[in-house]
Amino acid sequence: MKKLVLIICLVFAYTQTSSAQAKFGIKAGINYNSDSFEEVKDDVFSGAKSKTGFHAGVFVQAKIPALGLFLRPELVYTSLSNEVQYNNSVQTKTTTYDFQKLDIPVLLGTKVLKIGRVYGGPSFQYILDADFDTDDIRDVEADGFTVGLQFGAGVQLGRFGVDLRWERALSDTETKYVNGITNSESNFDTRVNQIIIGVSLEL
Repeated sequence: MKKLVLIICLVFAYTQTSSAQAKFGIKAGINYNSDSFEEVKDDVFSGAKSKTGFHAGVFVQAKIPALGLFLRPELVYTSLSNEVQYNNSVQTKTTTYDFQKLDIPVLLGTKVLKIGRVYGGPSFQYILDADFDTDDIRDVEADGFTVGLQFGAGVQLGRFGVDLRWERALSDTETKYVNGITNSESNFDTRVNQIIIGVSLEL
């Protein structure tokens, strides 16, 4: 968590001092986790069906005049969920796996044809909470800090913006849990790749 706080402070401090043309704004949108539950280490889960989540946050966008680029760090709250089937040693059941995280994309981009933009960069993530919607699976603990990459494009019409992004998870997101039937501890990798659609408003 200390690393995450340090990253936030450094990124936002840079944007405050690097250019007098920094723009601030708010953003929100939907997330679709297109791939998840990789490398399951036991036979409890048979897979996961992606569900639509949401995000909301703030951003700063500052020009880098010497390069003709812009730097756009963001601080975003994201909520995602999957519908999963699992075997509780008696029967196959369905439940929902929910998790919430803080995302800090640090994007480097350029404008295209005055109203368009393309960008990419790392996304630092901190898992806030994770849980299953069933008593059969309990004591859920997920890795705190993970890293991914975001790439995308968007358009800016005055103060209003629309963006489409793809996020690729890089580091493992290991989740540990206790099977409520057998009281055995297991773990699996819940890294996700996302398609992100967002709207923004410059303040």
